[in-house]
Amino acid sequence: MPNAALIYSSTSRFAQQTQTHGGAPGIFFSSQLAFSKLLEPLLEDTFLFCIVLSLVWLNPCCYYPCQNRGICVRYGLDRYECDCTRTGFYGEYCTMPEFWTRVYRLLKPSPNIVHYILTHFDWLWDIINRTFLRDWLMHKVLTVRANLIPSPPTYNSKYDYLNWEAYSNITYYTRILPPVPKDCPLPMGTKGKMKLPDPKLLAEKFLLRQNFRPDPQGTNLMFAFFAQHFTHQFFKTHNHIGLGFTKGLAHGVDAGHVYGDTLDRQLDLRLNKDGKLKYQVVNGEMYPPTVLDAPVKMSYPPSVPPEQQLAIGQEVFGLLPGLSMYATLWLREHNRVCDILKQEHPTWGDEQLFQTTRLIIIGETIRIVIEDYVQHLSGYRLKLNFDPTLLFTSQFQYQNRIAVEFNQLYHWHPLMPDSFQIDGEDIHYPQFIFNTSVLTHYGVEKLVEAFSTQPAGQIGGGHNIHPVVLRVAEGVIIESRELRLRPFNEYRKRFNLKPYTSFSELTGEEEMAKELEELYGDIDALEFYPALLLEKTRSGAIFGESMVEMGAPFSLKGLMGNPVCSPEYWKPSTFGGKIGFDIVNSATLKKLVCLNTKWCPYVLWPLIKTITIHMKKLIYHAMTCSE
Repeated sequence: MPNAALIYSSTSRFAQQTQTHGGAPGIFFSSQLAFSKLLEPLLEDTFLFCIVLSLVWLNPCCYYPCQNRGICVRYGLDRYECDCTRTGFYGEYCTMPEFWTRVYRLLKPSPNIVHYILTHFDWLWDIINRTFLRDWLMHKVLTVRANLIPSPPTYNSKYDYLNWEAYSNITYYTRILPPVPKDCPLPMGTKGKMKLPDPKLLAEKFLLRQNFRPDPQGTNLMFAFFAQHFTHQFFKTHNHIGLGFTKGLAHGVDAGHVYGDTLDRQLDLRLNKDGKLKYQVVNGEMYPPTVLDAPVKMSYPPSVPPEQQLAIGQEVFGLLPGLSMYATLWLREHNRVCDILKQEHPTWGDEQLFQTTRLIIIGETIRIVIEDYVQHLSGYRLKLNFDPTLLFTSQFQYQNRIAVEFNQLYHWHPLMPDSFQIDGEDIHYPQFIFNTSVLTHYGVEKLVEAFSTQPAGQIGGGHNIHPVVLRVAEGVIIESRELRLRPFNEYRKRFNLKPYTSFSELTGEEEMAKELEELYGDIDALEFYPALLLEKTRSGAIFGESMVEMGAPFSLKGLMGNPVCSPEYWKPSTFGGKIGFDIVNSATLKKLVCLNTKWCPYVLWPLIKTITIHMKKLIYHAMTCSE
């Protein structure tokens, strides 16, 4: 039997040379004669006959003909039209720029040039950060990034066209691009091979760690655990219902990882006095309660007895002590703020104290994420500023919907080390996972200091995922196929990036590129998640261009689209008056830790690589004492 992919390829070439009648190139055969001539050598083989027959009426949208965010609309069996409305382009494929689009593209620097300027010239940024230009640039960063994310949401995993369900059904993740049409001849559309590579093979061949490669940007485990803790309030895939569903119905920063994602869970975690959350005291310090005192469902294995199972807002946070450490810090911060508000508002009851404190915690979280977390991740010399008023004069929608692509993108398991170095001990995964005693034995202070001084892994470049978490990467690849995510280059185009023309251009080297080409056949058939992790990294950076240019719009739109940042909410009265507003406006990672520990440990996200860990601690503690 002839090779099916070869028949597809030759048929496709024949079709592309045939005149079309208003349809996509190579879709409609101009005459029955041409069709019958093509079929003559294949009529004896039913299998090949079926393949060719399907190609005759191939969905033209499988070619992704519409560029620059144009929408492909199919008519009949063989025709299509690109809807170029408000794209700034016109023409059959939305490729002809309008006048102002042409001017904008002519003047706009490339993402790599912009990134280079923002990450160099310290002397220039020292000046800018002291002037009004800082706020002007921050406004531009927020609006340019956020405008890449559609609002209201467009698609979900059930539909590949706009509809009311995609807007109103919040149990779905949204999607930036619709799924690959179901009737395409190949898994990724019309390019690549008939079958995608085995996920296990991909993970082991390209993602499995050979030797731990620390992040050259100086990222540490304190950052890695914050990333996981923070994002799990909205990345909550509900696989029991079906593909593309989420349990995080707030679709953003709601502190559900602290308070629970349902009212029942929240009530089980609350003390019902002075607005506080339940807690237990161990060695004179506050920790989350056990499930015996707060009967919420947690994801612990049977080997962990109930008296050792910590009850936390997010049910999976018992997995790693780094997650339960952050859960402890936010628990202490919530109860600390409740005490402040209680003193300020003695007439307030439990409910008002709780609800107002929750808003303060949400505000603190957003500030820490933008000014500490995103600041480090970006590497920008521009000092990022969380100031919602910057957007009050702009058209901005205060709503958000978490996208399935954002969820896929954020699987940053290369951050995890080979083992965990705490207080002079080397703890391996079997002793670390689901071990709640690590938190109470060492205490928050020692964990913070240990995680702040241990490097995390580099995310981009491949070959840096520990074997213990490699199966998670396999699962992400499998999920992306079930969700029919479009090829990586289609997402590059969607975020105004030039599509890669070869695998070597993507990876920056030849050996891996050759192996990828053998498996995928075409760069335009490369999958979304593997490409993000295998893309060559920027110089001295944690990952490559695409992760930044695609991830930043999702992040900033989700953060600034929070109701807390809206003109109706962003005022002192929302947070219990000036004292609560000041807590939000002065929040930092260091304050979160040091206001909720007996002594202030060394806590920073970037590692200072030019001096020893010991010297860093001495300098840090000296600065803390002077403050």
